[in-house]
Amino acid sequence: MADVLKAMDDSSPGRNGACDAERLGALFDRHAAALALFASQWCDCPEDVVQEALVELGRRGGGLDDPAAWLFRVVRNRAIDRGRALRRRRRHETAAGQQRAGWSPAVESDRLDAAAALAAVERLPEEEREIVVARIWGGLTFQQIAAMAGVSDSAAHRRYEKALASLREHLRLP
Repeated sequence: MADVLKAMDDSSPGRNGACDAERLGALFDRHAAALALFASQWCDCPEDVVQEALVELGRRGGGLDDPAAWLFRVVRNRAIDRGRALRRRRRHETAAGQQRAGWSPAVESDRLDAAAALAAVERLPEEEREIVVARIWGGLTFQQIAAMAGVSDSAAHRRYEKALASLREHLRLP
């Protein structure tokens, strides 16, 4: 048994790095934990990096003098790439978040009372109420609203503006 393990050992000559299933299994058993620990210096997904390196070694099929050294080099390079990609993604996300100039968290005093808003919408005449609901909650265009209500585009827009003015007045909004 010791001779079989020695033959599968990555440092033994003779097989010249051929990577069949048994050899990959032996390489995994011998080096996976160390490779994961090694990769964790640079990225937050060391097991994934180790698995990718082993898959690549299996596809490669041989021709390596020292598969263990090759694995450590590949794991190192992939882990560094993953860490860089994560930092770059975070930097881009932060920059994108800061570019949204008009966005700010809602302040308690800026919040609209839902019950008051519902009461204000219910006070609108039916034709104005259906236009407001179709535009704000339905996301319809004024052309679609006009077709629905049987009026011109400009009439739909005027009714919408009139309804918003009524809502602002009733809710005491600027």
